[in-house]
Amino acid sequence: MFYPYYFDSTYLILVPALIISLWAQTKISSTFNRYSRIYSRSGRTGAEVARMILDSNGLYNVPIEMISGNLTDHYDPSKKVLRLSGEVYSGSSVASIGVAAHEVGHAIQHENSYKPLLIRNSIVPVASIGSNLSWVLFFIGIILGLNGLVSIGILLFSAVVLFQLVTLPVEFDASRRALVILEDKYILDDDEIKGARKVLQAAAMTYVAAALTAISQLIRLIAISRRND
Repeated sequence: MFYPYYFDSTYLILVPALIISLWAQTKISSTFNRYSRIYSRSGRTGAEVARMILDSNGLYNVPIEMISGNLTDHYDPSKKVLRLSGEVYSGSSVASIGVAAHEVGHAIQHENSYKPLLIRNSIVPVASIGSNLSWVLFFIGIILGLNGLVSIGILLFSAVVLFQLVTLPVEFDASRRALVILEDKYILDDDEIKGARKVLQAAAMTYVAAALTAISQLIRLIAISRRND
């Protein structure tokens, strides 16, 4: 089959993952927006729920900070700080409470030395280096015909893939913990739990999509390296 000289057929490897990523981003956006308009009967905000769950697990020393951005919520294990976006921090919707509880789930994982989280945290430095340098080293190796650099680039990007894969059980477990706590402590009613579950399931798909994208990128790097042998 004829391709224009500027077309790299290895890009086709990325197409399925990119489609799934686009779908996942659309899904989390629409699902969060839908349940951000459904307010919890308790009237508690995301920050209040987070504080309640943290304290009930003995995590009095974990502060909660409000940060800018949309769905930028995260737990920082290096500083032991829970950071919630404005809408989640101040919002009393089912979506806000679900996301806040999910992030507290990470704090509980950290406190309990949850192994997948510890593994992910240990991979962060290498994965960070890999995401920044792998492509540079890879393509310098391709251009100069240095197979050693090509291999190093692939190896570094493999750390990025490993990080994304280890992230999956960490995120799934945090959501599981959140839903159990929200139900057991009667923070949300049964119908509200269903809404929170849909929000967290949609969020989980973004991590699945990220993992698939990383795997596809790795396969593409390997395909390019073999093509240039």
